[in-house]
Amino acid sequence: MQRKLLSASLIFLLAACDQSSSPGSAPQVTEVGVVTIKAEPVTLMTQLPGRTTAVRTAEVRPQVSGIIIKRLFTEGGEVSAGQPLYQIDPASYQAAYDKAQATLTNANMLVKRYKPLAEAHAISGQSYDDAVASAKEAQADLETARVNLNYTRVRAPISGHIGRSLSTEGALVTNGQTSYLTTIQQLDPIYVDVSESSQDLLRQRRALASGQLTAAGDNAAAVKLTLEDGSEYSQQGKLQFSEVTVTESTGTVTMRAAFPNPHNELLPGMFVHASFPQGIAGQGLLVPQQAISHDVKGKPWVYVLNSDSTVAQRTITTGEMIKDKWLVTSGLKVGEKVVINGLQSIRNGVKVNARQSDGDSSSTQATANLTTTDPSAQ
Repeated sequence: MQRKLLSASLIFLLAACDQSSSPGSAPQVTEVGVVTIKAEPVTLMTQLPGRTTAVRTAEVRPQVSGIIIKRLFTEGGEVSAGQPLYQIDPASYQAAYDKAQATLTNANMLVKRYKPLAEAHAISGQSYDDAVASAKEAQADLETARVNLNYTRVRAPISGHIGRSLSTEGALVTNGQTSYLTTIQQLDPIYVDVSESSQDLLRQRRALASGQLTAAGDNAAAVKLTLEDGSEYSQQGKLQFSEVTVTESTGTVTMRAAFPNPHNELLPGMFVHASFPQGIAGQGLLVPQQAISHDVKGKPWVYVLNSDSTVAQRTITTGEMIKDKWLVTSGLKVGEKVVINGLQSIRNGVKVNARQSDGDSSSTQATANLTTTDPSAQ
């Protein structure tokens, strides 16, 4: 009985195997999503870290010696150029001014008396000349005394935001002292200083010279700013200059941009990222990020759909990251189809059922954000 059951089971299995391998059955084909590679102009942007710097910074110091008797400003407020900030005791300087004024009056009276006597030859010409010289010297002494008296009121050299006072009433200050009384910073506009690698700058200039890139036109000097919290600064800046000297210790070139800062949102010393247009790649090839994988050596590759509906693995070279896409610099051609969906279910050489994906971009203008320290850029 057991032998009969075993024989029946073997016959059933053989029949099932024959049925599964019959010519009428077809293997299941994996469905994948593909995008068609298109060429489009891509504006290349270099994003560089930097620091904000005040346009003007003035360290306020006394120009005469004396005791501070009054502070005339509010710490942390806005001041105007020429506004009084401190009052130094003017008593001794007022006395010196009065004395110089009296000396000048006496000297002028002496000149007035000597003049007709010199014309009548009642006195020597030398005596008259000495009186005139003494009057001019007294005039200079009076001007010096007036300047020193005016310096007892310490004024703001520039307009801007004033900091805290480092000296209080009753403090003794001296002319030429190294320590300053307070600082004034002009914050609108404000500078952003960044450093770009000299190698990247040289590569960009060669690309422009060879025609691989074209100049960004009127927007070449436009700069965008990303703040420390990742938000975009509302105001657009303008590139001011780029230094022509490479810093030997870092191998970088310093560039400076100016940004409007009407609400003092940007403060000196803030860490920011500035995006500079570098040029336009007229025939840029963009591939969605999800389509690109990396081998064990970190080299990027994609699955390309062949004409016979099979997929082939192909190594590519990527450039800048543009939102959710990579700029491909080599390995792909316009019109080729790249697999972006169903990658886990396929392997090299298998036949697939391809459908056009919504990830196929129809835009005609893209902007690339290039970070010089991006380790994945090939």
